[in-house]
Amino acid sequence: MGKITVETCEIEGLKVITPTVFGDNRGYFMETYHYEDYRAAGIDQVFVQDNQSSSVKGVLRGLHFQINYPQDKLVRVIAGEVFDVAVDLRQGSESYGKWYGVTLSAENKKQFFIPKNFAHGFLVLSDYAEFAYKCTDFYHPNDEGGILWSDPEIGVAWPIPEGMELVMSDKDRKWEGLAQYGKRF
Repeated sequence: MGKITVETCEIEGLKVITPTVFGDNRGYFMETYHYEDYRAAGIDQVFVQDNQSSSVKGVLRGLHFQINYPQDKLVRVIAGEVFDVAVDLRQGSESYGKWYGVTLSAENKKQFFIPKNFAHGFLVLSDYAEFAYKCTDFYHPNDEGGILWSDPEIGVAWPIPEGMELVMSDKDRKWEGLAQYGKRF
């Protein structure tokens, strides 16, 4: 117990988790998830699905969410580095439409807890990255929603280095802005 440090963010509900890492000349060991530690930190969710993706430098995925089957997510990077973003879509929230970003990497081993009704996305900063996350609901392909990554109403300050070519799916290039949804979440 007590093997994590939890930072609250300026947007209520978002949390950055740093695990305790035990290292020696052989390498390291850490718990990536321990129910009791997370419950004590206010993350008392039942995760039902684990996902993993790999991407190359410049890949931007997002901003995604599930419309009728929203998911809490616990995300981390196991190889490389990404800039991870959550956008508040909770109806009635004081921070509706606001975003928060954090750099997650294999080196810093931080995790990011994103509650239901947030859009989520990330930009790969390293040559290669592997991204892993736990979800509290199953993926429903016909329930996808998204917001344009560059929506000026949200204004995410993506750390895109000069000369970086963004690599996105056609779907991610075509999402509309936050205004298309109204405050329905």
